Amino acid sequence: MPLTFWSPKGGSGTSVFAAACALALARNRAGGARLVDLAGDQPAILGLPADPEPGLSAWLATGPEAPTDALDRLAVEVSPSLDLLAAGRAEPDAPAPAAEAGAALAAALAAGERPVVVDAGQARDAASRALIEVAGSGVVVVHPCYLALRRAVASPLLARCRGVVLVEEPGRALTGRDVHDVLRLPVLARVPMRAATARAVDAGVLATRVPSELARAASAVLRAVGAVPAGHGEAA
Repeated sequence: MPLTFWSPKGGSGTSVFAAACALALARNRAGGARLVDLAGDQPAILGLPADPEPGLSAWLATGPEAPTDALDRLAVEVSPSLDLLAAGRAEPDAPAPAAEAGAALAAALAAGERPVVVDAGQARDAASRALIEVAGSGVVVVHPCYLALRRAVASPLLARCRGVVLVEEPGRALTGRDVHDVLRLPVLARVPMRAATARAVDAGVLATRVPSELARAASAVLRAVGAVPAGHGEAA
């Protein structure tokens, strides 16, 4: 099933971490991997020259009857081992995609040949929430922040999560133990905030140069959820 990353609060680094996990998974699986972008930022994060159009927004707007083979036609190559299903541009007056479309997407991704990482962002729409619920393999990305933890605890999506990625910030009073105790989920990886990550994204080179600490955290999560065998995906 797809491995889905989401956050209850913006600015947590969910999209960057999802990209790092997809890149690590693609390197460690013979058939490569697929990254699914429900948040809309992956083309920029991965340094693509433009947002692909059409994208998943159009597929989801069609509803649960959307043809699954169309997903392969929408995919764009990031590298020989990684392709991207980008969100694309939604029509200005288009309604938010329905839960049934998200559930259909989860089933279609699970039936595909490549393992899948999903960037669900803040899971604001019904389709994103349904995908997380159906997949049942969510990972919540949070800062050690009272507001983020409060929102996470209030979300029914937490019950569908395998664990937590903790993005560490200097000066925070809360610790990893606090996060574990509040969310009642294992902390799968800790990601220190580093300028090197921001520089890699700003320069459009993350797809080829993932900073070492980010790569180690991504590999740790993939091993923890069984996406790669133990001992694989170790960062240099």
